Amino acid sequence: MTEQHEAPGGVSGRALQKDIPQATVARLATYLRVLATLADESVAIVSSEELAVAAGVNSAKLRKDLSFLGPNGVRGVGYDVARLRTRIEDVLGLSQGHRVVLVGAGNLGRALVGYGGFQRRGFTVVGIFDNHPEVIGLPVAGLVVCDVAGLAEAVATLEPTIAVITVPDDAAQDACDRLVAAGLQSILSFAPCELIAPATVELRRVDLAVELQMLSFERVRNADNASAAAMAAPMGPPRPASSRISHRAPTAHTSAVHQALKHSAAAHTASSHTATEPSSKGSVVSP
Repeated sequence: MTEQHEAPGGVSGRALQKDIPQATVARLATYLRVLATLADESVAIVSSEELAVAAGVNSAKLRKDLSFLGPNGVRGVGYDVARLRTRIEDVLGLSQGHRVVLVGAGNLGRALVGYGGFQRRGFTVVGIFDNHPEVIGLPVAGLVVCDVAGLAEAVATLEPTIAVITVPDDAAQDACDRLVAAGLQSILSFAPCELIAPATVELRRVDLAVELQMLSFERVRNADNASAAAMAAPMGPPRPASSRISHRAPTAHTSAVHQALKHSAAAHTASSHTATEPSSKGSVVSP
């Protein structure tokens, strides 16, 4: 079993947060996903190399990222999966979980509410709101769509910590204003337009079109690089394949780790789900 160390001087995850770069925070979330898969597969110890491969980063970057959490592993042994997972959850503020409300019960909103992965990662959707009469009162993944007019009163009862906006552009600012007025300090918006909120509110935006454009750019660049490499490669007879193949029998531990990491990579690839953009026919969102 590997020896584990707490952060220097018993520093809490919250105290460390101010020193962690935003890019590292994003990668910590990825490490947490991989660790959760390993825990599900009953893997107790993982090396930095194995964790880095599963997360899609090099091991040096992973070790640097984890250094912000204080000493966590033992050289030559690896990381205790359960303890490192708990440590990252503490730093990301996930230890107590989060209650989420969502404004916009259209296609995208309903898909997000029905996605079971949020619950497994500590985010519980406790309320969904809309202003369209034909949508209000409909059941969605065990919840009932409520009238957005009663958002402030519902927030006081539900006590959410995070809100999600899945409405058309022309209704997004109003939804944001309602959430801020109700006391929400953390808001995630899927509307592509820029929203205005007080400096005390953490507002993040997910623009699916921009992400697709970035993928398009990378695809073209990779194709150009591959074409240039093919033109620069010297022509010659193919080299014969070596007849010697080395084999190493995997241990029980490495087999379990590799199986879990393979499962993690497959889950990451399959995690994308189709959700159409909500329409904008005169309401917060149309079904």
